[in-house]
Amino acid sequence: MKKLIKVLDGLSGAGGWLAGIFMAIALLLVIGEIVTRSFFSGTLYVTDEYSGYLMAMLTFTGLAYTLRERGHIRMMFLPHVIKGRAHIIFNMVCFLVGFLFCAALTMYTWEFFWDSVVSESRSMQISETYLAIPEAFLPLGSLLMTLQFLAEFLKGLLALRQDTEGIRILEEADDLGR
Repeated sequence: MKKLIKVLDGLSGAGGWLAGIFMAIALLLVIGEIVTRSFFSGTLYVTDEYSGYLMAMLTFTGLAYTLRERGHIRMMFLPHVIKGRAHIIFNMVCFLVGFLFCAALTMYTWEFFWDSVVSESRSMQISETYLAIPEAFLPLGSLLMTLQFLAEFLKGLLALRQDTEGIRILEEADDLGR
């Protein structure tokens, strides 16, 4: 189980790196647009469109990493009241609900992506981008998030057994709600 957790945490880390790369590409694209408009009185034509695609791609690929690092916003009233084993079980129930939600989200985003593949949908913009390419990152990111919820649930099982040696488990701090 520990090996599986480490693999899933690694996949989430890879998703975080991918999100960072997409953010850097979007930044370079916007800088290119600024330079082109400022110095050459022209435009790249695709900056708005591709920045939007990159924003969706980086959001979805970064979700699992954000969960792993406890970066998502959480309502912390109950977790501060509940202590010990009950706190671990409460978190496990939350992770199970998140897992089920993200499994459904993965299924729906896969159908959305597959519809674009089958229908060969293209962007209405000047680029006529094949929409399945940016849409492929929606089910990928959703799947990574689903798997990270599974990893967090398994970490809870290990915590209940008090067998967490070698596993990175982050706890929410009291400052800033994290």
